[in-house]
Amino acid sequence: MMAELVSFEPATGAELWRGATSDVDAEVGLARASWAEWAAKPLAYRIEALRRFANAVRAHHQDFAELIARETGKPLWEAKTEVDTVIAKVDISVKAYAERTAQRRQEEGMGARMALRHKPHGVLAVLGPYNFPAHLPNGHIVPALLAGNAVVFKPSEKTPASGEMLVRCFHESGIPEGCVRLVIGGPAEGKALAAHAGIDGLLFTGSAPTGIALNRQFAERPEKILALEMGGNNPIVVWDAPDLHTAATLIIQSAFTTAGQRCTAARRLIVDQKLYDPLIGVLNGMIGRLIVDEPFAKPQPFLGPVIDNDTADRLTESFLELMMRGGRPIRHLERPVADRPFLVPALIDTTEMRERPDVELFGPILQVIRTESFDGAIAEANNTRYGLSASLLSQDPALYDRFWANARAGIVNWNKPTNGASSGMPFGGIGWSGNHRPSAYYAADYCAYPVVSAEAEQARAQIGIGLRDQ
Repeated sequence: MMAELVSFEPATGAELWRGATSDVDAEVGLARASWAEWAAKPLAYRIEALRRFANAVRAHHQDFAELIARETGKPLWEAKTEVDTVIAKVDISVKAYAERTAQRRQEEGMGARMALRHKPHGVLAVLGPYNFPAHLPNGHIVPALLAGNAVVFKPSEKTPASGEMLVRCFHESGIPEGCVRLVIGGPAEGKALAAHAGIDGLLFTGSAPTGIALNRQFAERPEKILALEMGGNNPIVVWDAPDLHTAATLIIQSAFTTAGQRCTAARRLIVDQKLYDPLIGVLNGMIGRLIVDEPFAKPQPFLGPVIDNDTADRLTESFLELMMRGGRPIRHLERPVADRPFLVPALIDTTEMRERPDVELFGPILQVIRTESFDGAIAEANNTRYGLSASLLSQDPALYDRFWANARAGIVNWNKPTNGASSGMPFGGIGWSGNHRPSAYYAADYCAYPVVSAEAEQARAQIGIGLRDQ
């Protein structure tokens, strides 16, 4: 009998979904048998099919949002915005594909020309995360299908129901079932899919340790495309910011939206020493007003639980470790319900710590670091192996120019949160945050490869030098 995977609601502990684990070989085989026919269809055909997919998601909007809210624990309002982004991804991807993979011709002499076109890779594996179980894998799947690839998608073992719902919408739209395959399973199935000889590439969103392991694995397979979206130890710097209420609001949005379970979430608040006391006073008071509750509570909460009790336990241990290393708690990480993974956001001053661990604490913990100079603030912002997102809150454009020029990150914002990136722009980072394969608007770049052709309607050739006389 095949093993089963079970999904539980973080907010209640109730069983939400269960299903048999997949046969990876069979799913990859079906995709391999289907992709060539799909790739041979005209681009207009694939565009129309994907627009039907957007309509299928739109028809299931409420049910899909409720499922995501129940399975992830995120508030219903946030789950609804996730479904909106799934729908919007189609038109954005069509525009991006036309811009990033446009066909071009260049006339040469003697009636010849150079032509540029793009081909799909074949079968692409997609490994999705649990924090955005529809939006983030969909950000790979739609561009991959548009380019003519088939996809084998494995959702996180913590959110299989949302992944299954996403694939069902693709199939309802008339996209051939063989072109979008679903792999249900845990780490073993994920490793089997990543190592499978039948895939032509892997599109991954998840943690840095897993991404680094995949990078090592694919180092010996240069013929396979690998696109990595990993995490961040992201800084938000506050300097010359007289409106402390607005600054605190932007900090909270950066650090605690989605219970801090975003790769772009602010993990470190770097603040001018002169602003420290008044800013922390406003910030701490505002955190105390945040509603932490189950997804369907009234009034709607700002944040729900983290994904499960194991995650909540690890975050609690990480907070205690910061304290033991010299961090000074400003607001402790509270666990209001003993057997459920609800966490009230925490603040901890780590300025005096000798060695701050350069890790992504994937939850509602914000470290605070005081600095005496703006140069020192930039140095602290760059004091990480990651390089995904960074933000400056300041009224001084000259400071932003310096920050933008020196911040080591793929996303550098000014008076905006560290998160909430636009799907109409590239999304990616440097260092341990990615492998220079930005997604979102630039996903078209890794879903198809350029083919350059020298062409002439009639063959003409001669050797004008280097031949002996007859």
